[in-house]
Amino acid sequence: MAKDVEKNKPEEQSAESGKEEKKGSKLKWIIIGIVVVLVLGGGGAYFFLNKSANKEAQAPPKPPIGAVWAPDVFIINLADADADRYLKVIMNFELSDPLAVAELDVMKPKVRDMVLSVLTVKGIKDLNNFEGKQRLKEEIAMRLNNHMTKGKIVQVYFTDFVIQ
Repeated sequence: MAKDVEKNKPEEQSAESGKEEKKGSKLKWIIIGIVVVLVLGGGGAYFFLNKSANKEAQAPPKPPIGAVWAPDVFIINLADADADRYLKVIMNFELSDPLAVAELDVMKPKVRDMVLSVLTVKGIKDLNNFEGKQRLKEEIAMRLNNHMTKGKIVQVYFTDFVIQ
């Protein structure tokens, strides 16, 4: 009987060790799967991030500002009936094409006339806030762009804007 008990013990031990080996092999495959997923995910992220960085590196840097043309100083009386006020403006025009500089030089008297006609109808209420100045820039650019053939005015910059 003691031999039967001793014979059963090795069989039980081998069954238990088989279960442990199965558990160990499942755990091993789960860990390997997780590692593979992490490696592939990291590689994919690196690929996409590196690809977008290469696109940015390949694109030529955009210049901070295009060609600029600066007309003379504009000093005008504002259209306020209640007070005598004047406006002094110095502005620069950013142009889409460097050839537009020569075109604006040729039509300088026409440019001054168009800008003066836009400015003289403005009052203090029109120009005393940010939105009013933005509308003025857009109006000047739109009016001049209607008469230009070699490029357009991209942006109007006020370098001096004084109301008294």
